[in-house]
Amino acid sequence: MAEGKKVIAVNKKARFNYFVEDSIECGIALEGSEVKSIKAGNLSFPDCFAEIENGEVWVRNLHITEYAFSSSFSPAPDRRRKLLLHKEQIKRLQRKTSEKGYTLVPLDFYLKNGRVKVNLGVCKGKKQYDKRDTIRARDLQREASREFRKELTG
Repeated sequence: MAEGKKVIAVNKKARFNYFVEDSIECGIALEGSEVKSIKAGNLSFPDCFAEIENGEVWVRNLHITEYAFSSSFSPAPDRRRKLLLHKEQIKRLQRKTSEKGYTLVPLDFYLKNGRVKVNLGVCKGKKQYDKRDTIRARDLQREASREFRKELTG
């Protein structure tokens, strides 16, 4: 098995659209050739979210494309998938998401010691003016780094 952590996909929109209050690493229950498909990078999760249902955490709107070299059986690409967490962690997430405005959003997918993991964030939605502030800060940072590089090169 591979040692360390290899990032497969990052949800850039989540950090732009939400304030990430907390994050937690969790496993994901996959079937058949879904692991090979994820390792090949064939997943899409722009509107993906997680919900707690009957003491279990499920991820929705995660599209894993069918693996091209698999046999005839392949699970549905848009089915809901179970996230693997301890009961105490689920209770803590339940308490946090019961507050108004909080939701569970997958931030990134990665391999850790050969297993697919999800970094799940407890997020609160940003307002339009918060998004404009983020864009303004990013532009100021970019301008400062350009000026710094210009002074270094002469």
